[in-house]
Amino acid sequence: MKELLIILIASALVNNVVLSQFLGICPFLGVSKKVETAAGMGAAVVFVITIASAVTSLIYSCILRPLDVTYLQTIVFILVIAALVQFVEMVLKKVMPALYSALGVYLPLITTNCAVLGVAINNVNKDYTFLEGIVNGLGTSIGFMVAIVIMAGIRERIEDNDIPHAMKGSPIVLVTAGLMAIAFCGFAGLL
Repeated sequence: MKELLIILIASALVNNVVLSQFLGICPFLGVSKKVETAAGMGAAVVFVITIASAVTSLIYSCILRPLDVTYLQTIVFILVIAALVQFVEMVLKKVMPALYSALGVYLPLITTNCAVLGVAINNVNKDYTFLEGIVNGLGTSIGFMVAIVIMAGIRERIEDNDIPHAMKGSPIVLVTAGLMAIAFCGFAGLL
């Protein structure tokens, strides 16, 4: 149980997928304009990464490794992730149409979000067990959600402040992301 807690904390804070590994930057910068939208995207990513971690782990250990076709892992993982994102998209369109339209093009982009594929490949490369892989996926996705919601909150506050014209838009967002990455480096001493 202690090892699972360490994996959870390490993947969420110490090795934050966005701010330490720099994966998933596109939705991080694109969807973080409003906290509600960022939280919805974060929840969708939590679902997709956690389920993808479980499914890809099973496929890898039960099909790819026994058949000695592990070289197909990337293609198979992408197909699994694409199917899961389609499922999330259909559910959001039916259950939460406002969130579905607010996420716009970024929801299907979860399919190409390198963070999702990166977690699945990291689970295989680190030789995590099924449960460890799920915990790593959950921690990574929670870390993504925390980072995107914090960024959205900061961006909402930035809108109310008077900043130099040259720093408006993308420059201030990138500086903010850099400062957040530096702040998350402080978690390195946690474990």
